[in-house]
Amino acid sequence: MAGITTPLKIAPVTLTGRFVRLEPLTRDHIDALARWAYDPALWEWTPTQPLDRPRLEQFVDEALASERTGTALPFATVLIEKNLVVGTTRFLNISARDGRMEIGASIISRDYQRSVVNTEAKLLMLKHAFETLGATRVELKTHVGNEKSRRAMERIGAKFEGIHRKHMLHHDGSRRDTAWYAILDDEWPHVRGRLEGMVSKGPDVRR
Repeated sequence: MAGITTPLKIAPVTLTGRFVRLEPLTRDHIDALARWAYDPALWEWTPTQPLDRPRLEQFVDEALASERTGTALPFATVLIEKNLVVGTTRFLNISARDGRMEIGASIISRDYQRSVVNTEAKLLMLKHAFETLGATRVELKTHVGNEKSRRAMERIGAKFEGIHRKHMLHHDGSRRDTAWYAILDDEWPHVRGRLEGMVSKGPDVRR
């Protein structure tokens, strides 16, 4: 029937680039995350703040629970050169039937922010989404006030689609307005070229 596509087949996978490896997140990563994750500045714009061991465990457990329902695919972000866990990210809000997913819950250790780590992680995830899974749409969202994140999304070619007012509850009890961006399958070749160009500059280039 016209207009019907094959649902995405979501399964845990390891994605490996030049500098970064994204491996399926497990509870075994909690100790590595805990070495840097209790920095409040890392969670300024996120709905939750896992600033101690119990809340960090809950953060991971909720990600894994979503994975079991097929609505998320969480990763630990590993710096290949040092075999060091420097972040976490995930596919979330997956709608397999619609060919749609979001990249989000992306946290990177302060020491590796604005480096090639986040750039290559986005390249690996978008490539997997569009070229392996056959996604038609990948969304990226952030707090409306998170200008650094918004500029980063725009820099790689994601298209701004508007503000969802009072979209979710923020960690401070306020209602968060969310800036909504997306990349479509026919926009992916352009975005891929931009990301590959950024990664080619090497690990020490500040973004």
